[in-house]
Amino acid sequence: MRTLGILLAAGASRRFGARDKLLADWNGAPLVLAAARALEASGCDALVAIVSSERVAVSLPPSFKVHHVTPGLPLSESWRAARGVATSRRAERALFVLGDMPFVSTDTLRALVNSDGGSRACTFDGIPMPPALLTAQDLRHAPDQDGDHGARELLRALPPKSLIPLSAEEASDIDTPEDLRHHRVNVKREDRA
Repeated sequence: MRTLGILLAAGASRRFGARDKLLADWNGAPLVLAAARALEASGCDALVAIVSSERVAVSLPPSFKVHHVTPGLPLSESWRAARGVATSRRAERALFVLGDMPFVSTDTLRALVNSDGGSRACTFDGIPMPPALLTAQDLRHAPDQDGDHGARELLRALPPKSLIPLSAEEASDIDTPEDLRHHRVNVKREDRA
């Protein structure tokens, strides 16, 4: 398989409070669906979601094959699971998308999928970040560190020509209830304009 799309949707939502942020209402659907739908339309050959919640799993479109990880584990476990799935599926490359980034556009994801050459990532304010398209070779050689440091180091090592700029909105993620409220207000304002 050429490109495997991987939705990382197993976070603990610690800063969001008692609720799972990925299930928070976003335009009448669970938040995670915004990123899932963009990834679904990106042109990947197959789709996988790394989840720790059955409720998140059942909210995803049927095109996603679900891979469960134990709830409450650090982000490094999701990263390891995603790398393992990409390797076991013999993907030439994997497109990593975070489930809490509802503004990432299908156009941005298609630009990554349609790119030739090596690994690529997005950038905002000079900081490399997901979404990211990583080659099998880079995945095999990525540092295996705690947290998301292994992925972060891999993205920081990419040359500037391999980075696609994101707008401030596209780079936004939802980490707290305040983030959700802020972005909902802005979305409603844009809908009225």
